[in-house]
Amino acid sequence: MLSKKYFNSVKNLNAIMKKIIEGTAPEKFTTEHLKKIGFPSSNDRALIGVMKDLGFLAESGAPTQRYHDYRNSSKSAVVLGDALKEAYSDIFHINENPTQGDRQAITGLFKSTHNVSDQVAGFMANTFLTLLNLADISGTNKTHKKEPEKKKEINKEEVAEEIPTKQQMNSNSSPNQFPIIPNLRYNIEIHLPATKDIEVYNSIFKSLKEHLLND
Repeated sequence: MLSKKYFNSVKNLNAIMKKIIEGTAPEKFTTEHLKKIGFPSSNDRALIGVMKDLGFLAESGAPTQRYHDYRNSSKSAVVLGDALKEAYSDIFHINENPTQGDRQAITGLFKSTHNVSDQVAGFMANTFLTLLNLADISGTNKTHKKEPEKKKEINKEEVAEEIPTKQQMNSNSSPNQFPIIPNLRYNIEIHLPATKDIEVYNSIFKSLKEHLLND
């Protein structure tokens, strides 16, 4: 997207945007409202079209939530940055951090996209760059990074309570049995010898049954 709304002169644009923050939001933002806040010039009327493209005003002229969010001076620059990235997304596709140094390229983009004269493309570029000076594009569209989970500290006393003493193991186990330790699991691997004598295997399994599987 590349908004084609523009000011012929941006000399009052900064002052109007400041007035939006300082004043109250009207039910509808009209040319009459512009006059009431001190901007009667016909050139300043272009603001209404620009504000609609920025998502600050509905088609009816009623202020949107973005308009109200912008009036919060602590985040107005970030709100405007988000609005610029939407209304002038084609510029940010070329350069995610455009500056005044990109004026020529930005003017050329307006000219080729909207098939306008050099003068009009210059007006469009001026409008965008003036708004860009009021915006914070570095703080927009940032996702919150998930905080790493804190590692649970091991309580040595709790662990010690779960591990039985040598005396407890000896009293709870018979000579032919492994001691029963809570929360521990035994994995026993048996490597059988390579032999054709079946009695060798029978002896091994018989011994396993006697020493490990019997109650």
